[in-house]
Amino acid sequence: MKQGSLNARIIMLLVLGAILLTIGVSAWNSLREIYPTVMAYTYTVSDSMEATGFLVRQETVLTGQGGTVELLPEEGEKVSRGETVALFYQSDDGLTQRQTLQQLMLEQEQLEYALAQAGGSSDSAQLSTRVADAVADLRGAAASGDLTGLESQTMELKSLIYKHSYTFDQEGDSTAALQASLDEVNAQIQSLTAQASHSTSRVTASQPGVFSGLVDGYESLITPDMLDTITPSQLNELSRQTPAEDPSAIGKLITNSTWYFACTLPQEEAERLVEGRTITVRFSRDWSGEVDMEVERLGDAEDGKMVVVLSADKFLSDTTLLRRQTVELVFNTVSGIRLPKEALRVEQQTATDPDTEEEYQVSVTGVYALVGQRAEFKEVTVLSEEDDYILVTAASTETPTQEKKALRAGDKIIISSGELYDGKVIE
Repeated sequence: MKQGSLNARIIMLLVLGAILLTIGVSAWNSLREIYPTVMAYTYTVSDSMEATGFLVRQETVLTGQGGTVELLPEEGEKVSRGETVALFYQSDDGLTQRQTLQQLMLEQEQLEYALAQAGGSSDSAQLSTRVADAVADLRGAAASGDLTGLESQTMELKSLIYKHSYTFDQEGDSTAALQASLDEVNAQIQSLTAQASHSTSRVTASQPGVFSGLVDGYESLITPDMLDTITPSQLNELSRQTPAEDPSAIGKLITNSTWYFACTLPQEEAERLVEGRTITVRFSRDWSGEVDMEVERLGDAEDGKMVVVLSADKFLSDTTLLRRQTVELVFNTVSGIRLPKEALRVEQQTATDPDTEEEYQVSVTGVYALVGQRAEFKEVTVLSEEDDYILVTAASTETPTQEKKALRAGDKIIISSGELYDGKVIE
């Protein structure tokens, strides 16, 4: 026999032996592990259902005609009566003048700051810190992808840098030079303001409210006044409509802090609600949040369905962009410790009647936990039962002994069907 063939056979036999050894060890371990455990952990079960409906608000559409429009308030920002909410520029020159005017006003602020520092003690150290903080905030926002405040953060940083420059770079008697620069900027602002008044028109708020730049056409199709009589068929018909766009609309004002959610539910589900009580509404799609809403109205049944109208006066500014939404109505939530069903046991224990001192047998529900090397029975109360798990809590913790033996999250729970008793040593 050749030496090469012999070596190859030896190697094959060694590999085969290693495989058989691995299989044998695995089989042995599986046979020995007759008391497998799982970790107990806290869990919350919600009794809830999905519902699709409309957010309804008291809304006034803002309109205007002109060239380029600039919306001044942020989405969801409160505006007061008479406040300018939009500017219309009749030409590109008007927009350029507006941008130049903004830069001049920023420079005006910087010059006024520098003039206040001239000839006196400067808070240069504090200013340097503010510049560093502004740079860090801008970098953090860019890294996280949050660009909502990019413009304001950039303007703030530029302002601080200019102020820093004026504070440190002016030499000698700079007060006169600063004042001259400020006078020149003020003159330019006055001139540009006069010019802009001829090429720019304004849209002002006729009443206080919350501003939104989204006009979807539903503002007149469904209003709070309609919710007192709306039926399931009308709400269903509304969901099939495509509202017409208003080309002159530039935004809207929400003029009442109370907003509504109107939806259609099966009659048996709707009748679980009670007018005047609250229910938690969980938004998770276009906006994530939970709102406690009051049940305003339960409509009359129509073909096994009912209209449900809910109301709230919080989170209005966060929900201005929402209209037709699918939400989760949470009727109730239960929190406890989640365990596999097979971990639950019913044990017979001996109890003593305190009056007659007679002993009798009682059935106790609980689970076995692995404490050190011993099995310890922990009495529990079942809160909820699902298809493949149960939700439990410790049954009683009135005495120090009961408190010590109470079930807690993090306990190792034995799920074996083998024989167990309190105090059994588990090897």
